[in-house]
Amino acid sequence: MFQHILLPLDGSSLAEAAMKPALELANKFNSEITLLRVAIQPYLPTDGLSASYAELLAGLREQALADAKAYLHAQQGSLRQQGYMVHAQVTELEPVAEAILNVAEAIGADTIVMSTHGRGGFTRWVYGSVADKVLRHAKVPVLLIRPENQHD
Repeated sequence: MFQHILLPLDGSSLAEAAMKPALELANKFNSEITLLRVAIQPYLPTDGLSASYAELLAGLREQALADAKAYLHAQQGSLRQQGYMVHAQVTELEPVAEAILNVAEAIGADTIVMSTHGRGGFTRWVYGSVADKVLRHAKVPVLLIRPENQHD
């Protein structure tokens, strides 16, 4: 256990709160880390759209992927300079929880470390809880980190 840690990040400081505990585990167990970012595509209806609108959607998709890759590359570079064995992976076109679970299995991660975003009430009902879905369906241990500056 703790030989390969999957660390999902969405670019937010809340998600990055899971980095410190993940790095502590990696230090203690000489673990490799895979950083994961799920590139979220903007949802726009596409029925009966013009070619220029389709081009706009394709451009938005490419920008989301480029942003995700640039973010992870920067994180990966920083962590490698600190001596960690770090991989980076971007995925898209899946619900976030499913993407995390699928990547964990595909890369052979034996632990997932991620933060909660603390959504409650209506917001949680509308968006669901990625952390909750990962926790309930993961085949490996999941360490959930509650960020200190999180609001309920």
